Amino acid sequence: MFISPAYAQEEGGGAFGMMQFLPIVLIFVVFYFLLIRPQQKKAKDHKVKVQAVRRGDRVVTGGGLIGSVTRIVDDYEIVVEIAENTRVRVRRDTLMDVVSKPGAADEPAKKGDGDDDGAVKRGGRFGRFGRKAADD
Repeated sequence: MFISPAYAQEEGGGAFGMMQFLPIVLIFVVFYFLLIRPQQKKAKDHKVKVQAVRRGDRVVTGGGLIGSVTRIVDDYEIVVEIAENTRVRVRRDTLMDVVSKPGAADEPAKKGDGDDDGAVKRGGRFGRFGRKAADD
């Protein structure tokens, strides 16, 4: 009596019903082109790079170890030298990055290189705190 009767929606709302799904479809298309497709391309490029690893390449493992490939055991494992006379077996799928053969820029710095000529730097943000003085 105090409540008005509810009536069902009339027929003929088919076109309007399809318009409700249009934003969902557009969101999926945007997600595909902005998120899914670039991620698939990145994964494919990474897989190609890891499969093309060869002896002498510098690699970074998933644990953060950096070393050079010394031997390829099989399609799934390689041997990486992470320090002098320290070699570890690593699965290829755990490699995070493959760097090309080291060049002149990757060589260790030699004594006397740079602008400080071995002098102790003073001052800076904290002065001499935490540094060994040149007089000691």
